This record gives sequence, structure tokens and C-alpha cells, in this order.
Amino acid sequence: MRVVVLTTSWPRTESEFAGRFVADAVDRLRERAVEVEVLAPGSGYRDYGLAYGGGMAANVRRRPWLAPLLLLSMWRALRRTARAGDLVHAHWLLTAAVARFGGRPFVVTLHGSGSAGRFSDEELSRSRPRLVRSLLRPAAAVICVSETLAAAVREAGVDTVVIPNGVRIPDEVARPAEPPEVLYVGRLSPEKNIDTLLEAVGDLNLVVAGDGPLRDRVPNALGAVPHAEVESLLERASVVVAPCEREGFGLAAAEAMAFGRPVVAAAGGGLLDLVADEETGLLVPPRDAAALRAAVERLLGDPDLGERLGLAGRDFARERFGWDGVIERTLEVYGRALGA
Repeated sequence: MRVVVLTTSWPRTESEFAGRFVADAVDRLRERAVEVEVLAPGSGYRDYGLAYGGGMAANVRRRPWLAPLLLLSMWRALRRTARAGDLVHAHWLLTAAVARFGGRPFVVTLHGSGSAGRFSDEELSRSRPRLVRSLLRPAAAVICVSETLAAAVREAGVDTVVIPNGVRIPDEVARPAEPPEVLYVGRLSPEKNIDTLLEAVGDLNLVVAGDGPLRDRVPNALGAVPHAEVESLLERASVVVAPCEREGFGLAAAEAMAFGRPVVAAAGGGLLDLVADEETGLLVPPRDAAALRAAVERLLGDPDLGERLGLAGRDFARERFGWDGVIERTLEVYGRALGA
């Protein structure tokens, strides 16, 4: 099977978070003997400076005259590459507008994106259902990474299947470090509720791995670090916090669960697919610093509770997000798309 992956986000370095889950999925597909050709910004088509920095949606809002050039570059690259392919797998809604002209059956994965605001996959599904239907109905299949996102897409009148992002489930995990560490992994930008994070737990032993426009608010942040280092930080952490209620999936929370670490998450978006309150973690009201701090302090003060939630989360992650199952379901979708 020869698959062309069309994406608007792709990690350019080992330390970059953007599109990391797409790159990981490509690696796993190749391990299953699937031939994959990736068309990504700067390594397949020209993005005219729109793909990175503040995110595609924000960049297009500032420089909308470049959007037609971006789409034309994507289309030319896809038409050229898809001739040797069997199937196109497009990631995010924007790519569906191009994938339909690739001359091959195509599948679309919607990830959602808090940074896109009202232009995210979920928000557009609710506010512009006719547009979303027109973009997605030519697809052989539509995949959503969470039930929350899928519900919005179904409300727009499009059938979809839920396949979450995959994470590595380590065979063993070490004991947390002493003194206890509270870990945040992710972009340092307003939509991630960084202000709430700092107000709630900024005076605790907070470890922050990430970069972004609010980096100056977090002077001790480690910046963008390679994924192997993120895993080392997860092994050290006693609690992992996920304060953004608009995650399309919540990859950092899923990886924390895979490492058996209890998660305190904002109750909203794709995090509701991951964290069952008092079962696989603790949920708190979004942007409620007092509630976030109380939940973190509760876990720090009760290691047995943290261990119980962490082990339950690890079992859930193994069942739901393990790569073998995720890739198997993806290949089933590919097979149906090609059969159709």
C-alpha cells in the first residue's frame, strides 16, 4: 500500500511539538510495511511562512493574500506525488480542500486545535456546518481523534470514526522523583491557559517543557525539548497538569497516563475522553486556579491516591491509545477506503 500523507504541521526538529503525533503515526505505518510519502510545509510544498509560529489560522488571518498561494503549492505537490500512490491521508480540515483534487481516494483526520480559535475543526463544524460538509463528504472516510470532536462533526452531518492519537506505553516506569515535581508539557500560549497554570501552581516545584509567545512569563521553562527528554520528565513527575479545556485530543495527558502519572485536567474538549474524574485522574473547572491548585495539592498529599489513579490511567492508555491498536484501526479505514 502506498499512502501520501498531506499535513499542515510537521516537526522540523526533534524538539518541536507541532505535528509530532502525525510523524509518530507515519513511523508506525512504515513499520507495518506501508509506503508513505509525506507532503509537509517546507518538505513537500511551500507554505509561504504560514505554517508555523502562531499557527496556520492566526498566520492566515494576518496575511490572507498568501492563502491561495499556499493552496496552489499544496495542490501541485499532491497532484505530482499522488500519481504513484494508492491513497491520500490528509490531516486537518484545510487539507481536505486540496485532497479532493488529488486524483486518489482520500481519508481525512481531524485533530482540532485550540490555537485556531473559531477556525478550529470543532468550531467550524458547529458554526459553518455546510462548509464542513462540502469539504468532507467527498472523503472516503473521516477520522476524529476524540469523541468530543466527532460529536461536532456528526452534528454537521458527516459520518466519522474515532481513532485517537497513539502513544508509547513503556514496559516499566520508575518511581517519581523527590521532592515531588508538578509537570506541564505543551505550548506556552494564551489558549493553553498558562496564566491559570502559573497562578495555581507557579510557586510549587513546577517543571515546564515547552515554548511559545508566553515564554517570558515562565523564565524557568525548559523550552522545547526532544521527546526522549519529555519521557524522562514524565518518569520524574508526581502530577501532570493539563489546564487547557480546548484540546482536540490532549497528547501530553495521554502520555502522562501511559507512564502511570496522575493527571489534573481542565474539564473540556478532548481531555474528557481521557480523564474520568476520580478514576483515571482529576477534572477541574476550566480556568479555575483555586480548583487546579486544590487538586494538585490533594495528589501531592496523598501518594496512594496518585498511584491508584496513575495505574488506572495506564491501563486505560494501554487499551485505548497503544500504537498497535491505533495503527490496526487506521489500516482498517484505509482498506475500506480503497475498497470503496
